[in-house]
Amino acid sequence: MFLKANRVAYTEHEYKYVEHGGTEVSAQSLGVTEHEVVKTLVMQDEAGKPLIVLMHGDRKVSTKNLARQAGVKRVEPCKPDAAQRHSGYQVGGTSPFGTRKKVPVFLERSILELPQIYINGGRRGFLVRVSPQEIARTLQPQLVDVALED
Repeated sequence: MFLKANRVAYTEHEYKYVEHGGTEVSAQSLGVTEHEVVKTLVMQDEAGKPLIVLMHGDRKVSTKNLARQAGVKRVEPCKPDAAQRHSGYQVGGTSPFGTRKKVPVFLERSILELPQIYINGGRRGFLVRVSPQEIARTLQPQLVDVALED
């Protein structure tokens, strides 16, 4: 597993997965705020090249700002089958760790201000609690400011 191989301290947290429940369901199940639950979004640029965006559960991504900060013309969410092909994970269980292909990762800068975050561990209904600094260390994401109030 990616986290063990990179000596990342983490705790495992399971919850009952609800189709289209999003971060609201996992946050309620774990008794934390949606702001602490980080979603892993698989997107693509105008050429169809994939990228991952890590965003607070209670925020949306400004694709316009993301495209500008990523140096591309346009960014849009991938269709579920494309997201699964790029990441190797089933939608709803997408993790930024150990993706099938090496994909550039963009991290909402304000996530680094949190002491701990909950992020998908690679399957539906399974989050890991980690320090955001460990995400910065292991994934070496590009920091962006692309959050919109949900």
